[in-house]
Parts: sequence; C-alpha cells; structure tokens
Amino acid sequence: MEESIVPAPRSAGLIVVVMVLTSLVAAEARAEPPKVPIASLVMSSSVETVAADPATLTELRREAEKATKGIEQATKALVARQKEFDTSVRQLEGKLTQLRTADAELALIRRPLSDLVEYIYQDPSSGGMGPLLVSTNGQNALRTMSDFNQLATGRNQVVDDAGKLFEERERLAAESQELRATKLLQEAQLGFEIDTLRKQSQQTVKSLTTALAKLGVKRGGGACDPTRVVQADQYANGLLPRNMLCPLPFKGEELRADAAIAFADLNIAYKKRFGQPLCVVDSYRSLRDQQIVYYQRPGLAAIPGRSNHGLGLAVDFCGPIRVYKSTEFVWLEQNGKRFGWIHPDWAYVSPFEPWHWEYDPKVGSLL
Repeated sequence: MEESIVPAPRSAGLIVVVMVLTSLVAAEARAEPPKVPIASLVMSSSVETVAADPATLTELRREAEKATKGIEQATKALVARQKEFDTSVRQLEGKLTQLRTADAELALIRRPLSDLVEYIYQDPSSGGMGPLLVSTNGQNALRTMSDFNQLATGRNQVVDDAGKLFEERERLAAESQELRATKLLQEAQLGFEIDTLRKQSQQTVKSLTTALAKLGVKRGGGACDPTRVVQADQYANGLLPRNMLCPLPFKGEELRADAAIAFADLNIAYKKRFGQPLCVVDSYRSLRDQQIVYYQRPGLAAIPGRSNHGLGLAVDFCGPIRVYKSTEFVWLEQNGKRFGWIHPDWAYVSPFEPWHWEYDPKVGSLL
C-alpha cells in the first residue's frame, strides 16, 4: 500500500536517514579528539634554548629574564586561545540548540503524517486505493485523492528536512571534533613551551646563584634572582624587604638583584684593570637610614623616600674613584655604561658627588 502513496525510494531514504541520525548521535557521544604525538609537539615548539656557558653574569641575568618573559608571553597566549576556544564552544552550543529545536519541529510534522499513514494501513474499511477507482461519488474521490496527495507531499518534505538536518549534524560533528583537537594541540604546545622556559629560567638562576656565591655573594630565598625585580618594584622607596636585596661582597652592603649582578660584572672588569676590587661604603638605604643621612648632611642628601639608594640602585664608592678625574674615575666613566652603571648628571654639579653612581635599569636591559 505504501508504494501507492509515496515512491519506495523516498520511504527507504527516510528509514536510512532516521537510522543514520540515530547512529550519528551515538558516534558524537563517543567521539574523541585525535591524539597528538609528543614528538610533533617538540618539533613544532618555537622555544629557544639558552646559550651554553654565558661569558658574564649579565648574560646569565639576561637569559633568566628572557625565559621569564617568554613564560609570561606563552601564558598570555594560552589564556587568549582559551578565550577563543570558549567563544567557539558557545557558538557551537548555539547551533546544537538550533538543531534540537529543528528536531522537535520535525517530530511535530512527522507525528500527524505517521498517524494518518498508520490509519490507512490498519483501517480495513479504507480498502486502500481501490474505492477511489470504483467510487461513483466524484467529489468524495477527489477529496480523498487530494488528502493522499497532501500526505505524499508532506512526507517528501519530511524526508528533505531530515536530509538537511543530517547534513548539518554531520558538519557540526566534524567542526566540534576539529575544535577539540585544535584546542588540545595548542594547549599541549604552549604547555610544553612554558614548562621548557620555566626549567631554563630555574637552571639559569641556579647557575647565576652559584657564580655569585663564588664571588662571595651568598643569600638564599631568591634575593639574587633577577626575575623577581618586578616584585621589588611593588615596594615603596626605602621599604624593600630583605629577601628582595642581593648582598654585595662588602659587609652590610646590598642592592636590588639586577643592580647587584651588574655590579659584580663591573667589579670583575675593574679588578682586571686595576688589580684590586671596587670599594663601596654605602648602597641600599632604608627609609630610616635616609632620614638619618638627610639630617646629618643637610643639602647633600636626597629627601627621604626619593633617593635611588632607597630603591637599591645606587652605591657610594670609596677609594680613588672618589677623586674626580682620577684614572679610576675616568675608567668608570668610560666603561660603567657597559654594565648599566652611570654617574648621574646632577652628581657633577649639585651637589658634586663623584663617589655616587647609579644603576640604570633601562640601560641595563639593553645589555
């Protein structure tokens, strides 16, 4: 009887579509993103390796800072990609919601058609198409044929809608799987880069600490870790905690980590030139010490809370450097910038302090 209402290929197509849709839903539930070989992640990583055996402490400091900056950039990239993925997931969820709505609408369309077909098949009195051929009531026959025609058209539309729905589901399933695979790949790549950079930074800081210890600079707690300089910037002038100050090879003297490392390199160069190390009488000054110096030397010390000594970026030398235009002073004047150390302009005139030298982080960052 069904062949007389809707062509057999259409009915078969509807059955196939329904079966495929059912299998597709189950397949989507079991779908897993493709596994990415670790080797491909290693090959695709853009992480640069630390140069072997840096020649100076400044190079070690630079490598540690570079690794730390790389960690920050990779972490930001990971967060940004996660946001992009979350946006894509929301869009995908919106499309799946639309599909569920379309499913429901399709079910509403199919229900009355299915009921009518079932009635025609199961009602013995209908007699199939036979009564239409022998009926003497032309009006009833035309009405019945019109109903059958509407039924066939409706079922054809259901088949078309189901086909479109199947294609849309197939596309979204592939899109979802690709999205998951891409997310896992990107997370693995960035995670590998971050882990590699972190290990490089830790190894470099360890090498730096060992090198400083050989020069007599010893303090734990990361005080000489140049990657913590950003944390030191959070403290007010003269209020840096002890774990943010790296000791110098002079009793009681200390500076911020990057300044202390640059000073150590400067000291090595100075000793190589003059056969003896630099001499320092003052370095970091707490706010209390700044107040004492300010009242002891009025007009010759910065206002408490404004001195570069309070930032751990300045030293006062003793020895021949205190003599303006001495050989040692001129040498430091000519070579200090190679290590980030400068004699500020104000110290030439007001007040005149040939012994006062400062570490400039901007100059040091270019080394």
